[in-house]
Amino acid sequence: MPKRSWAEPFKIKMVEHLRMTTREERERAIAEAGFNTFLLRSADVYIDLLTDSGTSAMSDRQWAGMMLGDEAYAGSANFYHLEEVVRRYYGYQHVIPTHQGRGAEHILSRLCIRPGDIIAGNMYFTTTKAHQELVGGKFVDVIIDAAHDPDSEHSFKGDIDLGKLQRVIDQFGATKIAYLCVGATVNMAGGQPISLANLRDVSALCRKHGIRIFLDATRAVENAYFIKLREPGQADRTLTDILRDLCACTDGCTMSGKKDCLVNIGGFLALNDDELADAARNMVVLFEGLHTYGGLAGRDMEAMAIGIQESVDFDHMRARIGQVEYLGRLLIEGGIPLVRPVGGHGIFLDAARFLPHLPREQFPAQSLAAALYVDSGVRAMERGAVSAGRDATTGRNIFPSLELVRLTIPRRVYTQAHMDVTAESVIELHRNREKIVGLRFTYEPKHLRFFQARFEPVEGKRVLRV
Repeated sequence: MPKRSWAEPFKIKMVEHLRMTTREERERAIAEAGFNTFLLRSADVYIDLLTDSGTSAMSDRQWAGMMLGDEAYAGSANFYHLEEVVRRYYGYQHVIPTHQGRGAEHILSRLCIRPGDIIAGNMYFTTTKAHQELVGGKFVDVIIDAAHDPDSEHSFKGDIDLGKLQRVIDQFGATKIAYLCVGATVNMAGGQPISLANLRDVSALCRKHGIRIFLDATRAVENAYFIKLREPGQADRTLTDILRDLCACTDGCTMSGKKDCLVNIGGFLALNDDELADAARNMVVLFEGLHTYGGLAGRDMEAMAIGIQESVDFDHMRARIGQVEYLGRLLIEGGIPLVRPVGGHGIFLDAARFLPHLPREQFPAQSLAAALYVDSGVRAMERGAVSAGRDATTGRNIFPSLELVRLTIPRRVYTQAHMDVTAESVIELHRNREKIVGLRFTYEPKHLRFFQARFEPVEGKRVLRV
């Protein structure tokens, strides 16, 4: 019997009108933005695939919850609802709200890292690594080798290599390792999941050496979905049960609620250790707000609590990741080089293979993202050398093994027709890829340069030759 089609488990209740632009307008806009898609005005963007962070569509229940916001400065009822929901679905005992995931990363780094400490993890993430380095830590990658191979079909490319982790322990000593930072899923590897079996083995090794583990739980529900579909023995389990098991392997988590939790702003730090949680509450008062609001309005905490409950629904997650897979199939059928298998929150184009005529020094991923916007008004983002930054010792550009353009799909926002338009634009650019021109810096900020850097074409004034 042929496989039956499925559709989204929701219907559209309100629309937001989009502005259609001409190619001439887009060429002018990208030049004014310094060929950095982060600096484009959203009004000039047709299909916005820059990020899935804070760009999801909230449900009718979440909007209704916003009306129940208790905006008391201390002891908001919405905080206690959020605390109860996090304990129920993630299993951690202490919940400290923050304005977003970055706030949680900042507090955790300040509390746990001393100058000279090592933080091991399954591939870096930009803001996480920046906070770790700002307090004197050094990140060491212990992800499996398959994560660096875009063609590998490994089902769990987010897995940690236990041999690599043991060598880090042997080299530096367990007391010099501040903690193990586990991403679920791994953003910079293409949204790739970690298996539950691997995390359990990693947890056992860390417990043996007295090393704490903290989860980047931003997309942990998406990771649980992949475990249910791909890992032996997990098919009949609920996403909630798998999520709890993932978290049980760790000592706490940082959370950007702007992804899995389906809200436009918000996050939290969740911990099990009483003493560490007390220190975190004290620090959140300095940088975020009182420990029962952490920089958030009560209504935002209510929306996040409801969003968490919606996020673990299987039909929701099947539709969310199904749309990503749909775009991936179109691009694979069109012969586009991309990270495989398709990950959870977006498609990651292999810009180095897409644009073999551009040397890495001309930032192929940055160039491709700019060209995509000019061609169709689709905004994507670079995840390659620009994001990797410079070596702290030599000052030279870091050229990671993966030079990617991320097409990030917001949750419950776009239709399959928007995915069709995106795929057609990418395929057309690939047919005419020799027309795409490389870029060079005209302005480079010190930290997280991909957000605010500006560029110019290495020849002419356009990123696409006409």
